[in-house]
Amino acid sequence: MTLQWVAVATFLYAEIGLILIFCLPFIPPRRWQKIFSFHVWGKIATFWNKAFLTIIVLLIVLFLDAVREIRKYSSTHAIEKSSASRPSAYEHTQMKLFRSQRNLYISGFSLFFWLVLRRLVTLITQLAKELSTKGALKTQAENTNEAAKKFMEENEKLKEILKSHGKKEEYILEAENKKLIEEQEKLKTELKKTSDALSKAQNDVMTMKMQSERLSKEYDRLLKEHSELQVHLGKGNKKGL
Repeated sequence: MTLQWVAVATFLYAEIGLILIFCLPFIPPRRWQKIFSFHVWGKIATFWNKAFLTIIVLLIVLFLDAVREIRKYSSTHAIEKSSASRPSAYEHTQMKLFRSQRNLYISGFSLFFWLVLRRLVTLITQLAKELSTKGALKTQAENTNEAAKKFMEENEKLKEILKSHGKKEEYILEAENKKLIEEQEKLKTELKKTSDALSKAQNDVMTMKMQSERLSKEYDRLLKEHSELQVHLGKGNKKGL
């Protein structure tokens, strides 16, 4: 295996390791959000998009090169021509074909996992933001509810005071009572809006969670296929040797 394919294989193993770490269930999204908010990531973020696109271009070039090699060595005419000149040419061609197929799988899975890793980081970040928004909306709803209860208690006290005072003070108390009622209605309206926003945030969190679960299942399926392909390639290698 040449140096460039050793680097690509190492990059593939690193991608698999990172995806496994991101999928660990005991690390919450908020913890990842804190890790992603370190100052060092802010400095790297300026070069992140360029590096991401550069790696994609390199992997696509390597993938297309592997496809070209496969088409080259899988040609029946080339195999027959090589076999006629030297007895061991057929085995040599088959060995090169196996290496081309191996390179195709390595570059293809590296490209796919690179895109999956980018998407997984984005989903984790969005889920952490949704959870933070949900907590803030919940706190705001609780504060609004407590304020509404407080105004209702004050309203009841004013009603009791109104009964014990004369008609001269009755007009003033009624005006204050009316003002408190209006404020209470405003608080109820705000509480309803906050509750609706909280429900929407919960639905968004559930949607993000379902997407993360589907992505994890798709990753498990691809990892299983990758293991099967590795076993198949190992058997093909032994057979070619």
